[in-house]
Amino acid sequence: MLISDKIACEDFPCEKINKEGYLIPDVDIDVEKIKIIMISEVPPEKPEDYFYAEGTPYFMETTLQLFKDAGYDVSSINDIIDLGVYITTAIKCSKIGYSIPTSAIKTCSEILEKELDLFPNVKAYILNSDASIKAFNYITKRKTGEKAIFAGSTYKIRHNEFYYKDSRVFPSYILTGKNLLIEKSKRKMIADDIKRALAFVNVS
Repeated sequence: MLISDKIACEDFPCEKINKEGYLIPDVDIDVEKIKIIMISEVPPEKPEDYFYAEGTPYFMETTLQLFKDAGYDVSSINDIIDLGVYITTAIKCSKIGYSIPTSAIKTCSEILEKELDLFPNVKAYILNSDASIKAFNYITKRKTGEKAIFAGSTYKIRHNEFYYKDSRVFPSYILTGKNLLIEKSKRKMIADDIKRALAFVNVS
C-alpha cells in the first residue's frame, strides 16, 4: 500500500506552520506486517532530510543510531520496516520557529487518525514528541472519550503503562535534532523506549 495515496491534507487550513514543507510518507508498505508505529514531531524543512528520502537522510542519522543503541543492527529505513516498525510524523507540515500551534496539532490529528487506521495489526505506539502525545490524545479522545496519556513531564510518566485498546503506548522524546546524539540521558531513554516496545511485540 502506498501511504501517500491513502491520506492527504485537502485544504491546508492551519496557520503558523510551513505549508511548503508538507510531507506524507511516500512509501509502499505491507501494512499487515507493521506491529509498531513511531510518531515523531514534524517533517524536516528539506524533503531530502525526511525519513523516507533516498540515501541516508538527516532524520535517519539519529534514528538509526537510536535503534543501534537499543540493540538492533539497522542501516536503513528498510531495516527498520523489516522489524515491523513504521515511522511517521504527527504534523504533516514543517514548523516555523520552535513551537507548533495547538490548532495545527488538533487539525493534523485527523489526518494522523486516518493514517493509523491503515495498519490493522499494530500492538504498540511510540510517541516521539510532546506534539505526538497531544495529537494521539486527540485521536483517542474522539474514539474512546478518553485521553491515552495523562498530563506530566515525559521523564516522569514514561514508565507508566498506557494502553489504547489492546495496544501499548510509550510516551517518549523526539527522534531527531542536532543535539540529540550528545544528549546522553535523553538518547538512552529513547533507545530504552524502542527496546521496550519491540520486546512488547516480541521482536528479537
